[in-house]
This record gives sequence, structure tokens and C-alpha cells, in this order.
Amino acid sequence: MIQVTNLTKSFSGISLFQSISFSVGKNEIIGLVGRNGSGKSTLFKIILGLESYDSGDISTPKTYKLGYLDQHIHFTKKTLLEECCQVLSEAEQYDHYKAEKILFGLGFTESDLALEPSTFSGGFQLRINLTKTLLQNPDLLLLDEPTNYLDLLSLRWLRRFLKSFRGEAILITHDRSFMDTVTTHTMGIHRGALTKVKGNTDKYYTQLLLDEEIHEKTRINQEKRIKDLQKFADKFGAKASKATQAKSKLRQIDKMEVLTEIKKEHKLGFRFNYSASPAKTLLQVNGLAFSYTGSNEDNLFANLSFHIGPKDCIGVIGKNGKGKTTLLNVLAGAVKPTSGEVVFNPNALLGYYQQTNRKDLKPSNTVAEEIAMANPHLSISQSRAICGAMMFSGDAGDKKISVLSGGEQSRVLLGKILAHPSNLLFLDEPSNHLDMDSITILTSEVKKFRGGLVIVTHNEEMLHTLANKLIIFHKGGAEFFHGTYEEFLQNIGWEEEASLKRSKDIVTGKSTDKSVDNDSTDRAREVMSIKKECKQVERRIERLEEYIESKNRSVDAITNDSKETKQLDKLYKNITELQSQIDNCYTKMEGLLEQLDSLV
Repeated sequence: MIQVTNLTKSFSGISLFQSISFSVGKNEIIGLVGRNGSGKSTLFKIILGLESYDSGDISTPKTYKLGYLDQHIHFTKKTLLEECCQVLSEAEQYDHYKAEKILFGLGFTESDLALEPSTFSGGFQLRINLTKTLLQNPDLLLLDEPTNYLDLLSLRWLRRFLKSFRGEAILITHDRSFMDTVTTHTMGIHRGALTKVKGNTDKYYTQLLLDEEIHEKTRINQEKRIKDLQKFADKFGAKASKATQAKSKLRQIDKMEVLTEIKKEHKLGFRFNYSASPAKTLLQVNGLAFSYTGSNEDNLFANLSFHIGPKDCIGVIGKNGKGKTTLLNVLAGAVKPTSGEVVFNPNALLGYYQQTNRKDLKPSNTVAEEIAMANPHLSISQSRAICGAMMFSGDAGDKKISVLSGGEQSRVLLGKILAHPSNLLFLDEPSNHLDMDSITILTSEVKKFRGGLVIVTHNEEMLHTLANKLIIFHKGGAEFFHGTYEEFLQNIGWEEEASLKRSKDIVTGKSTDKSVDNDSTDRAREVMSIKKECKQVERRIERLEEYIESKNRSVDAITNDSKETKQLDKLYKNITELQSQIDNCYTKMEGLLEQLDSLV
């Protein structure tokens, strides 16, 4: 149990929050939300005693143990296992399995245990700190962006851990779906105040809107009341018979706590600059393979073939370090494949968003200068409009890159993408460093984009919303999956999670081996289902082709009539749309036949 009362904190005279109060009850898992810079991380540091505060009180029981995910890296032991086990109590020093269980869940392997902690990448070093935090078995976990640098499998493991955690936790993350699946309450810092509600982020934001609506209605009524009181005082203040009443009205005004109008907050507001293209296939990939050594034995992926058309959204998923970003670089032509080919349609215009491109931003440039450099054909007003869409309105567009936070630099990179017209987007972890509102807006705008898309992300909400096809890095390579992320989880799933389920079945005494008969029956049912779906697709193709023939006959009937230009344009548009649907049907048929081949 922790109690915070009337807490106030400011920096250089600028208030972060004023007189905020809340408590953490038994077994509560609280999601802490708020815009970047609202004071979430500062609140954590105050609770931990790492940051001072202006006024207020924080009360915790004497034996109450706090655990904090430290973003700073400092290792003292020679091996990964020793580094993690040092935080265990004396009685647990040799209970190495406790550390191993968490490390394996976060993506480390048995061979990693003997390696020096400093040899791991920055993302994995933060996972080591997360392991040490979880091993301390605290009463209250303070997790500041634990989802950063975690791949999908590690995220899913952490979700299971938090849902089974027998203590309290306050969690900061920009991954809304992750937060909603593990929290019991949502708490937010907004305009310097704090609100806590029981339930998920939807309930919190609904309450926030309701509070602001009530505030605005009260303010308008108060404004009218003050105007009426002042009018009475001005009218009758000079009359002896009414002077006392007039003074009373003025005293009422003085005693009022005048409500101020709520200032509109800047939000990410943009639309990708789509360039129309008649191309049915924007990118064709044939037999693609890549290895850093050039040897087939070291391939990150091999024999990868697929195509990208308008409205295709391919989600690239898998563990970190398996080649997802490398695949995007090979597709974009930044890295040469070991074998195979990548063929762009002449009409394809690529926009490529990469987190690593932040290093290419020139520190001495302003935001506006960086946007303008991305497309010399833009006018000053167009460049400034993009700055505004990226939340750099007015003077904010003149900020130097060197003073921007990671999230602000990410928005500059998005702005550079917007400066170019495109019909094919490659997005590598676009949600990193963006706040929750910005991620929601970004997801919505990506969904509206009419071109093709390849996206690498560990945000499951984005995958569920956007991806209609997948490239899965697993089983030592990569494979194309013709289906959504939900269909992947239902039909294939992650092999690590399947082995975890098998282990649980063994512990609980459940049988994990199906009989040959049952296996054959399940396979036969799946074959029947796929064949039935193939028939449905075939019938749809036949109907669409009949429609096209009908439209072509209509075209032939009016070709020689110059007065029917508008009707011709409409018919040609209909034919193009029908042909696109046929192409999608053939693509779906290819995927079904591939599944069928793997079963028979």
C-alpha cells in the first residue's frame, strides 16, 4: 500500500503537476498514462526517493519493498547468470532456475548465460535490468517503458508474468493493448492534474472527456454569472438604495475561483502523401536470400517469394536480431541480397521510415530545415504545414535537432516521409518513442493509406489492425504467411509458446500426444476446409470475370459516341476495380494451394 497526498512538482518555475493524490491498493496493477513530458517518469523517481518535490507527502509501510526498472546500464559480474543472481537473497543465491526462467522468457538462450553482460546489445542489456528487477520480488513494481526493445515473444511472456504477479505495479508504456490486458486501473497525468479510474484506458479517456465537458459547461455558466453580477454592480453601484447590493455582487465575484478555458492540446495530425498508381503489383520478390557471410548455411532468410500490391499490408514479425530490419534494407536496395531478386514496378514510389535514420538528422539543422531538405520542391508554407502536422507549429519548427527528444526526432523522420509522395511504405518500428495518442493516430492514418505497406512492429494492436499478410521469422528462417496475425496465432502460433503449453500439460498430467487417427482426422478436416474455400474463390473469380465482360460490352456500345465520355470513364474505373478484385482472389488462391500442398 502506498499513499500520495497533495504532491506538487515543478521545474524552473514550470509546473508538472499540482496537489495530486492517489493510493495503490492491494494487488492493483495500474497503467500510468499521459503525454510525453507530462511527468510520468518524474513521478516514479519521486516515489523512489531519487527526485525531490515541492510539497506534499508520500507514505509507504516500513517493510514495503519497491522494485524499479532502471534504464541506466551498470554491470559488475563476469557472466549473465551471475549478474542476475546477485540480486537474490542469501537464501536464494543458488536458486539459479529463478533467474533462468525469467531470462529464457525474455529471449535469452542457454548459451547466453556464460557470456559477459556488456557484450549484449543495448536492448538486451535493458532486459537484463528487467530480469534483475523482477527477481527482487518487490511489493510494488515500477516499470517505466518495459516494452521498449522487447520483441513480440518477450512482450507476450511479460504480459503473462504481470497477469500472474501477486503484488502491486505501476506501469508506463505507450503500448495501449499491452497495458489494457494487464492492468486493473488506469491513472493519468493531464494538464497538471491526476485522475485514477478502475478499468482500462477507454474508461479513463471517457472519464477525461466527461470531466472536461463538465468543466467547460461550468466555465461558460460561471462566465455568464460573473457578467450578470458585474452588470448589476455597474448599473446600480451609484444609487444609494442599491449600493449595498452592488458591493455584495462585487464581493461574490472576488470570492469566485475563476475557471480558465481549456487550451487545445497539439496532436499528431497528418495524412500520408499518396501518389496514385495503376500498378497491380508494386513490388515482386523472387527467391530472396541473405547472409552476412555469403554462405547459404548462415542465411537469415532464404527462398522468400511474395508480391506487394495496393492495400497489401505485410507485417514482419519475430524475435529481435533474427533479420527483420535486414529484410527491409534488402527490399529497399540498401543491402544486396545473397541470391534472388527484388523488382520494383516503375510506378512505385517508396517511403522508408527507419529508427536508425535518426543518426542522419543533422544536429545543427532546425526541424523546418530537415523537412525542407527531404523535398526541395516544397514551398516554405508546405514545409511549415508538415512541421505543424508533426506537432512543431510556429516557433517549435525552428528548434534545433540537437535539443529534440527521441520521440520528437521520430516525428521529424515521419515528417520527412510525408514530404515525399509515395505509394509503397516500409515502416520499421514506427511506434517507438511515440506517445499513446500519437500511436493511435499513426495506426489510423496507416490504415487509410491506399498503397502497399511493409511494417516491422512489436505492437500487437497495430498488427491486429493493419496486417493482412505476414512474414514470420522463426524456425531458423523466414516464411510468408497468407493471413492475418490473429489467424497466425490460431493456426500456427509461436513454437516457444507451444512448448511452454506442452510443459504445462505434462506437469498437470494432460496428454500431449494425439493418436495417429486423431491427427489424420484433423488433417482431413483441414484439407476439406481449404478445398471448400478454394471452390468459393473460384466461383467469385468466375462472377467477377462475367461482370468485366458485361462492362466491356457496354464500352464497345458507346465507344464511337463522344458525348458519353463521363460514362466511359466510369466504366473503365469499374473494370479496373473488378480486375483488382480478381488479382486479390488469385493471390488468395495461391496461398490456399500452398497450405494444401503442405497437408497432402
